[in-house]
Amino acid sequence: MKKKIFIACDTSKASVIKKIIKNSQSKKLNIGYKFGLEFFNSKNGRSFISKLGKNKMIWLDLKLFDIPNTVAYSIESLKDLKNIRYLTIHISGGLQMMRLAKKTAHKINKKLKILGVTVLTSFSDSSLKKTGHTKSLKKIVSIQAKLAKTAGLDGIVCSGHEVKLINKICKKMDIFTPGIRLHGDKNQDQKRVINPKQAFTNGATGIVIGRSITRGSIKNNIQKLIKSLK
Repeated sequence: MKKKIFIACDTSKASVIKKIIKNSQSKKLNIGYKFGLEFFNSKNGRSFISKLGKNKMIWLDLKLFDIPNTVAYSIESLKDLKNIRYLTIHISGGLQMMRLAKKTAHKINKKLKILGVTVLTSFSDSSLKKTGHTKSLKKIVSIQAKLAKTAGLDGIVCSGHEVKLINKICKKMDIFTPGIRLHGDKNQDQKRVINPKQAFTNGATGIVIGRSITRGSIKNNIQKLIKSLK
């Protein structure tokens, strides 16, 4: 089975999304599209997503994080979006929130999978400590992964640097890795970055790649991605 490649559609413009989808088609890759709050909350974002064919692998990256009932009601409000394959919530929301999120997702759409987000890839150990955490970043991710597994989530979202660690904890669960950069690309606002081949070698079942694909020639960048995975 082809490894999952999600292109981060970080824009509020539907015209840009159409261009990304049109120019990223490849028989050599299993490509999906990840939509965050920027596009989902844009004028026609939700409507646009709802019209995408069910043959496309759609990830709604809302990173829900609130009290359990609020998260459950938020997920219930997505019941009209039958084409969504994946939805993210923050593991930091706790065990009860995750369990209720998973239960609600199954109720509205049996094919909808819930992914638990660990520590965002924009954090480093030092920046995480500034928020009041005393444990190391890897220790926190390890604790979160165990909690997500206990909650029955379908997968984990973590940086490529923690994939090997999580693989030991969350066997048979999806592990999706953002913060992916092709060789020579700048890190931008990401701190814990990794290249596509390294991520899969470490055990990721899917990667998220944005600016390395969407900036410049998308078709050329897709070819660079294919070559980087050989």
